[in-house]
This record gives sequence, structure tokens and C-alpha cells, in this order.
Amino acid sequence: MMELKPLNSVPPIKPPPGHNLFPTLNPPEKTLTFHKFLVLFLTFIAYAAFHASRKPPSIVKSVLGPEIKALNGTDSTIVATGWAPFEGASGPHRLGELDLAFLLAYSIGMYFAGHIGDNIDLRIFLTVGMLGSGVLVIAFGLGYFLDVHWLGFFLIVQILCGLFQSIGWPCVVAVMGNWFGKAKRGLIMGVWNSNTSIGNIIGSLAASSVLSFGWGWSFVLPGLFILVVAALVYLFLVVSPDHIGLELTSKEIEMNVEGVALVGSETGEVEEEGFVEPEMEGAGAIGFLQAWRLPGVAPFAFCLFFSKLVAYTFLYWLPFYLRQTVFDIGGVIGGVLAGVTSDIIEARGVTSIVFLLLSIPSLLFYRVYGSVSMFTNIALMLISGALVNGPYSLITTAVSADLGTQSLIKGNSRALATVSAIIDGTGSVGAALGPLLAGYISTRGWNSVFVMLVLSIFIASLFLIPIVKNEIKGKLNEGKWLWISAFKR
Repeated sequence: MMELKPLNSVPPIKPPPGHNLFPTLNPPEKTLTFHKFLVLFLTFIAYAAFHASRKPPSIVKSVLGPEIKALNGTDSTIVATGWAPFEGASGPHRLGELDLAFLLAYSIGMYFAGHIGDNIDLRIFLTVGMLGSGVLVIAFGLGYFLDVHWLGFFLIVQILCGLFQSIGWPCVVAVMGNWFGKAKRGLIMGVWNSNTSIGNIIGSLAASSVLSFGWGWSFVLPGLFILVVAALVYLFLVVSPDHIGLELTSKEIEMNVEGVALVGSETGEVEEEGFVEPEMEGAGAIGFLQAWRLPGVAPFAFCLFFSKLVAYTFLYWLPFYLRQTVFDIGGVIGGVLAGVTSDIIEARGVTSIVFLLLSIPSLLFYRVYGSVSMFTNIALMLISGALVNGPYSLITTAVSADLGTQSLIKGNSRALATVSAIIDGTGSVGAALGPLLAGYISTRGWNSVFVMLVLSIFIASLFLIPIVKNEIKGKLNEGKWLWISAFKR
């Protein structure tokens, strides 16, 4: 029987301080199931806090930027009622540059954060990322209280904040990989990945609730929130079961299902409680360029580039355009629905492309009929959020994990972090460009922005065509999806 090891390669680590303060949290008083739920909760709220702290810039755009008023029913003029240096005709461009600075730093930092996290205590690293993010978010808000009008100050804060924020995703994914197996991966990850949308909603509500007291408070409140959650993570997050004397007794059997290694029991059934495959003896960390050449990595990475461009355009500009959080609620539903669907049909690519193609008419319908009534606005926004965020959620979680543990790399645990960084890092570049392009294009009207979004979704779908063809061919060879053959005849 092969000895099971935690995902990360760091030496044995003592339990977190909270377990010394509350000894009843330790085994045998608390079982493995209890700790799995605790880890699920802590990683969920941790990443939700990251996203909540990203929300204030989009909430205060209408205060920082200029107000556009129509004159004589035809011409319009920009009234400089915003906050220097974001007032005037160049205001939207400068706000877009803030978004670009943050997201480029975030995407670059992502590639480094995964490697660093593999070599140090993930709990400490995650706490550092949260503390840095909280302090820098509050620092941005201090620009209001200290009457700062220097663009460089806000750009520097956003760049540093992006670097600290990039720590969050690799850490929480690695911890989840230590505690949870691969059975029902789409469902589990779909539900868990709703932390992004929940965080957006919390951030929107928190920032909006204090905006009338001054836009600086819209940053202070979410900043304090992530600092509080950071304390909980530091005190109670257990990175791996063996850190508190827990272990799994099931044998590891490599089962190749569609090129993905799954953890099974002695009976061959897939276990829900299991580790990601341990690194094979003598296997080194997979190289960056090698990971790019793995089957499916590049298509899904570029698909996520355009999918995340659309999602983050809404994340950063939708409140400026609509001031609603319904899109994020739809995102929660879409993430779960995409995960469950992909588990049922056992085809991540097919699920993703169907959601993407359906999102095109949903966005067009929203643009045309969204202003008819409040009911149609909410309904169409809910549908659009579900269809746009469904593939985004699926690719960044279940797909990344599938590709990072495929049989071709023999379960090399370090490949999971590398592949996840490539896919999400590439998607984050698209996320950086989306809001920037929206800032420039919105000056020509919102119809132009929606054309950009629809075109991006269409291009994202094109990258999945080879994946979808292979999935369909594989299912037919396995004797599944026979209705497709009947339909062709």
C-alpha cells in the first residue's frame, strides 16, 4: 500500500494556534468529517473576503468619475463632479487604468504564488495575503480622508494589492486538494466556487451601505472584513489532515477515466474522502512550458482568457451601469449548475461551450429588453450571470484539477499548481483587459460594450471546439451518448 502524503511538500507542521486555545477541536473529540466542513467553510469565507475587498472600486466609480448629463436632448457634456484625478473627460480612462494595474499585477503574481505556496506553510502564506490585501484596501480609502489627488498613489496601491490578492487562489485550492477527493468534483467545486459571487455580493452591500458617508468608508469596511477573516484563518485553518493526526485508511488505486486519475477504494469505487495523488518517487516538478503542452491546457486557458474578460467587465463596470448584484446571484446558480451538468454528462468542454453559446442571446436579450421593467431586468440579469459565470467557474476549478492530474503526468502533485496557475493566470490577463477596454469603449455607448462582450464569448467558444469534438468522439467510442449517432442518421 502506497503511503499517502499531503499535496504540499513542506515538513510536518504543528496544529494552528486555535487548536491549542480550544483543545476540543482536536481528534478524537472532532472527526475527519467535522474538520472537512471546517476547512470548507474557512477556505470559502477566505476567498469570499478576497473578492469582497475587490468590489469597492466598482462601487465608487460613479463618485470618483465624471457625471454625464444630456443637454437639449442631443448633445452631452461631462460635468467634472468627481474626485481628482478621476474627474473630467479622461476620468473613465483613468479608472480603467486602475483596474488594469490591479489585474495585471494579480495575473503576474498568480504564476509565482503557486510555486511559493508549495514550499511554505499555506496557512501562513494565505494569512499574509489576506493581511496585505486588507491593509492596502484600507490605504486606498485613506486617499479620501487624507485628500489625496495623486494618480500615482492609487496606482501603486492597486499594484501592491493585486500582488497580495494573487496569493489567495493557489492557497485555497491547494488546501481543498489536501482534504477533498475527486468524486463529484464538479458539484463540490461548483458549490465551493460560489465564494467568488458571494464575496462580490458582500462587498457590494458593504461598500454601498456606507458610500453616503464618503467614498473612503466603502474601502475601509471591506478591508476590515478581510482582516477579521484573516485572523480566523490563522487561528483555525488546518492545511492537511496529518497536521492534526488524521489520516485516510483507503488504498489509492489509479483509475483512468477519460485520462483523469481518480482515487478509489479497494472495491474500485471512487472515494469522496481522499487526497490528490501523491507525487511519484523521482518525479520532479513539471516545467512551465511542459505544462502548456499538456492536452487541453492551452485551449481551456485561452477560453478562460475571453470568458474572464466578460465576467470581470461586469464585475468592474456593471455597478457603474446598473448598480445591481443580481449578476452575482446568477453566478452562484450557474457555477453549481455547470458543475452538476459536467458530472452527469462527464464532459467539461461540452458543458462549457453550451453555457457560452447560450450566454450570447441572453446578453443580447438583456441589452434590448432589460429596461422594459424591473422584473425583466432581474430575470435576464440572473440568466446572464448564470450562463457567463458557469463556464468561468467550471474551468478555474474542476477543469484545472482534471488537467493537472491527468494520467499523462502520472499524478505529479506539483503539476496541479502549475496548470492551475497557467489557466487562471491567463484568464486573469483577459480580466485585466476587459475593464480597460470597457472604459474606452463605453464612451461610444453601451451598445459597443455589449458587442465586445458577445464577440469575446464567441471567440472563447471557438477554442473549445477541438475539446468538444474529442469528448463527443470518446463518449461514442465508450458506447455512451448513442442518441447523437441516431440523430446523425
